[in-house]
Amino acid sequence: MRKIFTDLFLVSLVVLLSFGIASYFHQALNPYQEVKEINLSFWHLPKYTFYSLCRGSFAFVLSFLFSLLMGYWAAKDNIAEKFLIPLFDVLQSIPVLGFLPGIVLFFVSIFQKNNLGIEIASIFLIFTGQVWNMIFGVYHSIRTIPIDKIECAKCYRFSRFQTFFSLELPSSVFSLIYNSIMSVAGGWFFLMITEAFQLGDRKFQLPGLGSYMSLAASQGDTKAIVNAALMMILLIIILNECVWAPLSAWSQKFKSEETSSSLPETSWFFNVLKHSWIIHQFQIIKKRIQGFFQNQKSKKEIKKPSEKMYQILRFTFLSISFLITSIAIYSVITLIKDVSFASWIGLFKPLAFTFLRVYIAVILGLLVMIPLGLVIGLSEKLSQILQPFIQMAASFPISLLFPMIIMFFHTFNIPLTFGSLILMLLGTQWYILFNVIAGAKAIPSDLKDVSNTFRFSSFQRFFSFYLPAIFPYLVTGILSAAGGAWNASIVAEYVHYQNHILTTPGIGSSISLAAQDNDYPLLGGSILMMVITVALINYHVWLRLYRYSEKRFTLNA
Repeated sequence: MRKIFTDLFLVSLVVLLSFGIASYFHQALNPYQEVKEINLSFWHLPKYTFYSLCRGSFAFVLSFLFSLLMGYWAAKDNIAEKFLIPLFDVLQSIPVLGFLPGIVLFFVSIFQKNNLGIEIASIFLIFTGQVWNMIFGVYHSIRTIPIDKIECAKCYRFSRFQTFFSLELPSSVFSLIYNSIMSVAGGWFFLMITEAFQLGDRKFQLPGLGSYMSLAASQGDTKAIVNAALMMILLIIILNECVWAPLSAWSQKFKSEETSSSLPETSWFFNVLKHSWIIHQFQIIKKRIQGFFQNQKSKKEIKKPSEKMYQILRFTFLSISFLITSIAIYSVITLIKDVSFASWIGLFKPLAFTFLRVYIAVILGLLVMIPLGLVIGLSEKLSQILQPFIQMAASFPISLLFPMIIMFFHTFNIPLTFGSLILMLLGTQWYILFNVIAGAKAIPSDLKDVSNTFRFSSFQRFFSFYLPAIFPYLVTGILSAAGGAWNASIVAEYVHYQNHILTTPGIGSSISLAAQDNDYPLLGGSILMMVITVALINYHVWLRLYRYSEKRFTLNA
């Protein structure tokens, strides 16, 4: 009887989702209309929320596949690594407004008869806010796999395909899941920008939670703002219960340890899926398909073609990457050639202000989030109690609260010079926290037992055991947090409040003002200054930290 109700629940859920997705595509295929009318009535809010969920979900699927491909490629190919890791670090630091003009105009020009072009542009913009830390998580997880496991795979003559699915992907699960939570939060962070934006005299607006919130904020409709915030909280709870909590419980099977956890993570929805007859039948079909293909081809038959295909793909991707980069460099040079020397000099001061804010925010985040992440990640009981609330807090787009936060600053006369630092910190601290939690959860229980046996002091545990154990995850968290802070500068240093625009000196506000004034040369110049700064930091700091963590802090036998 329990299985019957479980399957009825799953079938009903699939049917409801199918109707919702059909409604989303129906409005996307309607005749072209740049500005969709937004109704601030509460009864329209569930539909708008689901449309935003669809865009975020499609962007996440694209981010997941792209991160597996690029993270694996960067980790396994030394030539590609030297090119891709600095490139992705630069791309994650480019604000959404840097991608927005080219992406929107490109897709709108392709799909001129319906709204599909604007929808794809919005999804792609959300993708640019999600994918980068996922790539770094996969890359570093593969790079830090213990040597004895790699040698074992070689001894059994695993193909690249077998090694990836049997060793490299399982080793990336912890980092991938916790960075996915932050990636989705990163997509929500810029929801208002990706659903309602303006290019010169052209205004684009899509039906969604972000555009609803943007309109409510511009009209000063407090009731609508509160309704949107409550709906966002409800959406985050549903995602946590139906997606992240089940994935977190499922990920425990990939933990590398010799002793079992005393209090394994659980999830009611994960238990529903485990007891479903339909899911069980899908698993049987999957095993039969896998068995069929394994019987058709032996290892020797697939090994050579697999290696040959890998080399072909490697050459193809490198060629495409170099081609796209060359085109981008040429486009930037063409764009910025009209920027005067005085304008270039004038960008150094705002760049310095934003640089200080970014790294003060990162340092403050480290001081708070490392101890908090260790406490949560090392305590299975606390993790089960607090992690759902932390996931909800991290997934909530702080940009939706900006009007209320700015109202608080205005009430207590807090200048945006300092307020923007708080806004950056609110949006980036979670990258550090979730990577620390992931690193703490990945520590084998037998090593914890050893530290208890030898009665390490708190000081010894932190500096000799916990910090080295989480260091590879911490590097990924700091890198993502710094990139996110650079990206968040465009909404932290340039804020709309009660039909007024509040700004503070910084490269983020320079980018936003250039976009507002339709000054594309200055926009390109501002972004280029940020890119050069991030690239230099990447080369002199992050890559060296990655190398150091690989050599010093891997669990090699």
